[in-house]
Amino acid sequence: MTLTCIAVEDEPLALERLQDYIRKLPLLDLRGSYQAANDALVHLKREPVDVVFLDISLGGGFSGIELLETSAVSSQVIFTTAHPEHALKAYDLKVADYLLKPFTYARFVQAVDRVHERLGEKTVAVEPRSIFVKTEHRLERVPLSQVLYIEGMRDYRQIRTVHKRIMTLETFGDLGQRIPPELICRVHKSFMVALDRIESVEKDQIKIADAQIPISATYREAFYALISAPGRGQARS
Repeated sequence: MTLTCIAVEDEPLALERLQDYIRKLPLLDLRGSYQAANDALVHLKREPVDVVFLDISLGGGFSGIELLETSAVSSQVIFTTAHPEHALKAYDLKVADYLLKPFTYARFVQAVDRVHERLGEKTVAVEPRSIFVKTEHRLERVPLSQVLYIEGMRDYRQIRTVHKRIMTLETFGDLGQRIPPELICRVHKSFMVALDRIESVEKDQIKIADAQIPISATYREAFYALISAPGRGQARS
């Protein structure tokens, strides 16, 4: 079952991330993205959709709550907002879920699951294929299949991929919220590694490409449990 949806968000970076999350779930079919409630209203009158991802605070004098109160919205609604104080109103309006920014991909999938439960279906969460990270001047797409490891370098994290190095100020905590540990996991206070890129492990040292990466006591048990899990595949070529 494919669900049609639109995204209504007036912050460009937040809209870009929301679109990325939507595209990672094959069961969602994005029919439009809007930064103003009026434009979303025109779309909904012309073409109703199953789900509306709706920011509450929108420019143009027409809020997400006011849009939801119109007769044009018969869709399931998932609020996306930085303002927790509207939660009670959302409950009154019977929205499907209330996502507080910044929300993770896992939390996004949980919200979509709630919509499916309302519609008598259940989604199957899929792993993200890529993430966007903040570099000095832009947001850069990082395909997770190309990551070798991530190294902490003072205030920066260096993402080493097959093709290049990407420097970001995002913390390991930020990255860990967005990347499933089954793909890339923490093994040391200064390192995360891509499990399917590991060439060998010997004496708590991981070999990936030209790097020798230590495994610390803090992360040792969880790491060995992950690489010993049934179905762990071969390294990517």
